[in-house]
Amino acid sequence: MEILDRPSWEWGLSLIVLTMAIHAAAVVVMAWASMSIRARLEPRNLNLLQVVLILVCLIGVFGLLLAMLHGIESGIWAAAYLWLGALNSALDALLFSVDSMTTRGASGLTLPSHWQMMGALEAVDGMLLFGISTAFVFAVLQAYWSMLAELVTRSEAERATVAK
Repeated sequence: MEILDRPSWEWGLSLIVLTMAIHAAAVVVMAWASMSIRARLEPRNLNLLQVVLILVCLIGVFGLLLAMLHGIESGIWAAAYLWLGALNSALDALLFSVDSMTTRGASGLTLPSHWQMMGALEAVDGMLLFGISTAFVFAVLQAYWSMLAELVTRSEAERATVAK
């Protein structure tokens, strides 16, 4: 099979392994930070508004960090395209990479035929990386959900007591 003999497979799969490892390491560090923050918040007597504000800020910071992480990972792919000669300018390589990773595909840029599989593999990588990021944000929300639920329940109980 001629398509399997192309170096774009090797490069694409190698870059997937590299970016997945980088992403996993970064998400583990962010998860550790989130658990550490939660452990420090639990003994405090925080009200519902304070916890909501902390969670909104936490998700905002993690969202920004994840966006930067995806940008770095796109930059790694772009550097590979440049180094391999698949694209001629850094700006085009980065635009193509972000376009492929997000599966947007509207830049109008194309790779030479022997590198096109690499572009398709970057789209696969992007789906995997964005899936991990989405799962992480959901896990952070889920980790704080019990704290929020307890505060909402306590708040409702206090309102019911005052109403009597």
